[in-house]
Amino acid sequence: MLTRSAAILVATCLSALPAHAAFDDCLAGLRSAALAKGVSASTFDRATRGLEPDMKVIELMNNQPEFKTPIWDYLATLNDEEKVEEGKAMLRRHAATLAAAEARFGVDRHTIVAVWGVESDYGKSGGKMPLVQALATGACLAPRRQGFFRDELVSTLRIIERGDLDASDLKGSWAGAFGHTQFIPSTYLRLAVDGDGDGRRDLVNSIPDALHSTANFMAKAGWQTGNTWGYEVEVPEGYSGPSGRTSKHPVGFWAARGLKKVSGGALNGSGNAGLLMPAGRDGPAFLVFKNYECAYSYNGADSYALAISMLSDRLKGRPGIQTAWPTDDPPLSRAERRVLQQKLAARGYDVGEPDGRVGQKTRDAIKEVERQIGMKPTGRPGGKVLQALR
Repeated sequence: MLTRSAAILVATCLSALPAHAAFDDCLAGLRSAALAKGVSASTFDRATRGLEPDMKVIELMNNQPEFKTPIWDYLATLNDEEKVEEGKAMLRRHAATLAAAEARFGVDRHTIVAVWGVESDYGKSGGKMPLVQALATGACLAPRRQGFFRDELVSTLRIIERGDLDASDLKGSWAGAFGHTQFIPSTYLRLAVDGDGDGRRDLVNSIPDALHSTANFMAKAGWQTGNTWGYEVEVPEGYSGPSGRTSKHPVGFWAARGLKKVSGGALNGSGNAGLLMPAGRDGPAFLVFKNYECAYSYNGADSYALAISMLSDRLKGRPGIQTAWPTDDPPLSRAERRVLQQKLAARGYDVGEPDGRVGQKTRDAIKEVERQIGMKPTGRPGGKVLQALR
């Protein structure tokens, strides 16, 4: 008779068989699709030999931070002082490359560096998932967007086929984004350019290629040289007019409804603008123009586009967001998150390395502290928890 643990092991293995069988059958079907797009049989077989699905892809697909994290927490780590100072250092270190990209594509260097900072923390966090495995998992087993994963897998194999990059270089996010500025493979094929003059397009090992390619992305998205992405505004009390990124009107339309810059100046900007209130009427508000749309097109989330836009402003020496977010539990910067983890570790909680990245161990510890101080256990790294630990 099987022991309970053995029975669980057998049940687990049996339940996994259909998924693996479905994955293998799916790969066989993808092979013909890849070959029809110019991928050789040898390239496909070499890249997929012994491949197994990585179910972490499905988990991550359902937990995208730009859509689930409160915007004040999202921006707190992407626009903090560390990010700004590192970005300024990158502006100095790569001044010649950025000047060339700026002249070539008309996109200002601060925006290029802001994308770099938000996407990979200036090359330090480009992702570690092998792209072929991640994209094959999504193409065969994802509950949605299988067509997207299938197309990106084929594009990845085309990159390998062309010799642009080795398969070992193609590691990134669960959705296939890779390199310094996190292009997905189809975007790489379409918009990556040579920035260092060696005749290759390499967003993994060549910073000039990555920065020039990002500038090309923005230019192709319709970047308007010399124009603003937008700015923070004050909205009059009781305002009930239109809002939203896509409800665009001339600047005069917004001025007539009582909107003003938080800096005190008159509204300005070329073209139509939308009124963005990402946290509702009680939080910060922004007029956003065409260049904001270019940042939005990079990842399709207002929190993401605002992170790039505000970081580009900070890199120019401008102030950050002036209006308080509608929360009584302020967000924490990466430096403050490290302090929080150090405090938790000092109390005996296992949070791993205090690196400012909040993983499951840190969230579990935070939940315990929240219970102790009478808060709802959310696992969110906020100011109240940090204050309670001090």
